[in-house]
Amino acid sequence: MEARLNMFASKSAMGFVKRLVGANMPIMESTLPAATQELVKIRASQINGCSGCLDMHTKEAAAAGETSLRLNLIAAWREAKVFTDAERAALEMTEQGTRLADAAGGVTDEAWANAAKHYDEDQLGALVCLIASINAFNRLNVIVQQPAGDYEVGQAAAFHKS
Repeated sequence: MEARLNMFASKSAMGFVKRLVGANMPIMESTLPAATQELVKIRASQINGCSGCLDMHTKEAAAAGETSLRLNLIAAWREAKVFTDAERAALEMTEQGTRLADAAGGVTDEAWANAAKHYDEDQLGALVCLIASINAFNRLNVIVQQPAGDYEVGQAAAFHKS
């Protein structure tokens, strides 16, 4: 399987992707826990059917010490006992922020208030931007039908430096 478009060969696409990657640096450097960041990326990618992002973020999360049990239960986080209340709040925000068309009002006041119990204002800002960012990456990959399976841990880090 080949992608419809080689994003690296398109000057316009590559310029956009580089800027999107750069826009993620403040999120990565924030105090929003790295494990939570990966959970958010994985859950949004599951919802959006983005195999490329799922390949990347499940491998990166596992390499960072995330357990296979937690990775396998992300899609069923409501019923799983393995996530903290803070992680559950982030996953709820992720689902509501990803399924905008399904939730007429977007993120509910209840979901926002729950997240605000667990994260300070800077962390909430990072969470909101992370949800928006991973949805943008998901859409790029789904549109071009980016195949998955070849990602190697650390591959994205090199891209962050370019």
